Amino acid sequence: MSTDKLLSVIVPGRNEQFMRHTVDDVLAHSSEDTEVIAVCDGYWPDPPLEDHPRLQVIHFSDPVGQRAATNAGARLSQAKYIMKLDAHCAVDDGFDVKMLDKMEPDMTMIPAMHRLHVFDWMCECGEREYQGGKPDKCKECGGSDFTMAMVWQPRIQYAPTVAWRFDSSLHFQYWRQYPRRPEVQPQVDAGLIETMTCIGACFLMERERFWELGGMEDHGNSQGWGQYGTELACKAWLSGGRMVTNTGTWFGHMFRTGNFSRNGSSWPYPISQRDIDAARAYSRDIWTNNKHPKQTLPLSWLLEHFWPIPGWIESDLAKQKEREDSVTGAESCLARQ
Repeated sequence: MSTDKLLSVIVPGRNEQFMRHTVDDVLAHSSEDTEVIAVCDGYWPDPPLEDHPRLQVIHFSDPVGQRAATNAGARLSQAKYIMKLDAHCAVDDGFDVKMLDKMEPDMTMIPAMHRLHVFDWMCECGEREYQGGKPDKCKECGGSDFTMAMVWQPRIQYAPTVAWRFDSSLHFQYWRQYPRRPEVQPQVDAGLIETMTCIGACFLMERERFWELGGMEDHGNSQGWGQYGTELACKAWLSGGRMVTNTGTWFGHMFRTGNFSRNGSSWPYPISQRDIDAARAYSRDIWTNNKHPKQTLPLSWLLEHFWPIPGWIESDLAKQKEREDSVTGAESCLARQ
């Protein structure tokens, strides 16, 4: 494998039946300067990945989790930039060139996001139903014999998502109104819109910066799931960098809408509410108490940068500032700057 690639697209996946489609899609729509590193976390894809001169494959016999799988791909990469992409996504033609043309060293960049229409359930009579759980019976003929008919098209008839936020519990939320603010219009015109956080399904940054900020870290559960976008965003912003959406290109992401995967679940990693709660509690402790060693700015700075923020009120911001004022030098990384 050549070591002179400019970009490595890391595609981690566990029990992902569309990983082959994702890898093929990236290879078909990227330049010769881009490679794909597929990380098969505790399984081999079915259908299998085909050999390709720009494809590297990592296989773990025992699952290591989404964060560790992303880190493994970043360790193998020797490219200047890395991009993480979920294993159920499509990309714009030339997405890599369009993103790298606007990259700056301190950026974490997200493409605009469309929903990905992956498949329909097709009845033997020809009637089709949108992806999700397999229907019990056909609405047209009443039959129950359905097959999965691939579509694999982004729903570009709808406006893409370009901004996200987190609320006062640091829980991820969409922020569709943000780009409509008058003060954001210059960013809209420039095609780079600042976003408070991201969904975590796709991001691009310099590989060295990824490691300078600690890679992807354990957030309180063995599967490495939860608070992925919050971690990326807080690391980006609170280290003095930026998180932006490049509206000049897009990726399509499949949202799980029912039990349709081979293992009987729409979620590939076993996860419990207890694990989810633990990840969120861990994240809140790190960022509300300014404990991350690479921070140079407090969380209150990020809040004021995007203020007003739905899900936050003035008293929330005041409490965050009081918390920051009260933490001791032993607890806060900022006190040791």
